[in-house]
Amino acid sequence: MKHQEAAAPEEPDAAEKGAAETDTAEKPDAAGGTEDVRASLGRRRRILIWVVAGAVALTGAGVVLAGAIRSPAQVAADAAAPPASVLADRVERRVLTSSVVVRGTVTAEQSLTVSPGAGAAAAAGTGGKPVVTRVNKQPGAAVQAGEVLVEVSGRPVFALAGALPVYRDLKPGATGKDVGQLQEGLKALGHATGKDPAGTYGAGTKAAVTALYAALGYTPRPADPGDAEKLQAAEDAADSAQRQVTTAKSALAKAKAGGGADTAEAQQQLTFAQQDLAKATTRLEAARAAAGPMVPADELVFVKGFPARVDTVKAAVGEAVPDGLLTLSAGAPVIRASLPAHQKDLVKAGMKVEVLSEATGLTATGTVGSVATDPAPAAAGSPTGGSGAGSGAGSGDSPPAAAQDPGGYALTVKPDQTLDPRLSGQGVRLTVTAASSGEPVLVVPLSAVSAGADGRTTVTVLGKDPAAAAARRRVEVRAGMSADGMVQVEPVGGGALADGDRVLVAQAKP
Repeated sequence: MKHQEAAAPEEPDAAEKGAAETDTAEKPDAAGGTEDVRASLGRRRRILIWVVAGAVALTGAGVVLAGAIRSPAQVAADAAAPPASVLADRVERRVLTSSVVVRGTVTAEQSLTVSPGAGAAAAAGTGGKPVVTRVNKQPGAAVQAGEVLVEVSGRPVFALAGALPVYRDLKPGATGKDVGQLQEGLKALGHATGKDPAGTYGAGTKAAVTALYAALGYTPRPADPGDAEKLQAAEDAADSAQRQVTTAKSALAKAKAGGGADTAEAQQQLTFAQQDLAKATTRLEAARAAAGPMVPADELVFVKGFPARVDTVKAAVGEAVPDGLLTLSAGAPVIRASLPAHQKDLVKAGMKVEVLSEATGLTATGTVGSVATDPAPAAAGSPTGGSGAGSGAGSGDSPPAAAQDPGGYALTVKPDQTLDPRLSGQGVRLTVTAASSGEPVLVVPLSAVSAGADGRTTVTVLGKDPAAAAARRRVEVRAGMSADGMVQVEPVGGGALADGDRVLVAQAKP
């Protein structure tokens, strides 16, 4: 019997061997094979990081070396002078205006100080210094014509319309522009002055004054405290003279009836009596004309327009009246400023003005009303005008002005329309149009115009490439007015210059 040899085991192929090894690697053994795998992966990651870092370092070194190494041509180019820089500007067609800009302040047209004197106290019989007995208008209050502002020692101080300030007591028999102003104020309040001529304080004006005081709740002061006695004496003298005439006439009639020699003497006595009567009648008429109510300067304030406004009141009821008891502002708002000496001749009456309040954003337009011919220097921050105290209630008529530098010339601007009330007392910027071309003209910067040795005035027009000198052309021009760094130009000699052309302003040498 034959025995078969046992077959030897076959060697596994490479694929099976690799799979076996893999399986063996993935399977942890009892001694902790998982930790060996993790350590192997960590080593691989560290190797990869070092490789990337080395690549970055080599790249940076290459960049540095490339910047440091330059060719001879590049070195020569870097050493060459830079090209000349060209500064150019565009030719424009527009209206060219020359402006003067100054600061101003919106104020009332008129500001006056009310300073009642001792007349009110004397009229009240108190003597001494007058005392405030009532304050009708507090600061900021509006004032209308015929309203009582304040009461001093029982006497009113009221306002009427008028541009001429009060400077005297207005009494019966007085004449003048201030009397005419009083009459107009009385008529405006409905108190007619009768047949009195304008500017004459007659019987009609006396009646109107009496009616005004009655409407205010007061009795007018007599022109002279002794008027009643003087008038009574004049009336008695006239009556006596009239009786003498009557007696003389009777004696003459008897003499004529008797045919005696006393006729001539009786006639002479009648003539003397008639002359005495004429004189007595004249004195009576004068006494009657002078007697009656007056308007004391202490009690009247003339203001230029209504409504006026009370600005300040310096005393309360019961206090003595100080100088400048209260101040008023009246009239249409105006703008006041000060021109420096070097700008004074540039601004004339009638020029257009643009007004801007930076604080509120409000704008307005106006015209120059006046420019002072003489400087009015004042300390910075102080007004140039002042109101002195006088004998009348309205003792000052000096509008407040903006602070002026030494050598400043007062400038007044009249608004074209009523200003917004928010501008009252505000500082504003004034732009005065001192000159204008009137219509659009060609303008270029002043620095673009040059004068040659031949006396010609030219501008240089640039080509598409400003640096290309060959493409430039010179154009002869005639210069006109200039303003704000620009000048009007007009091409002459056949040269061409148009809106939008680029002209040479400056060129820096290399």
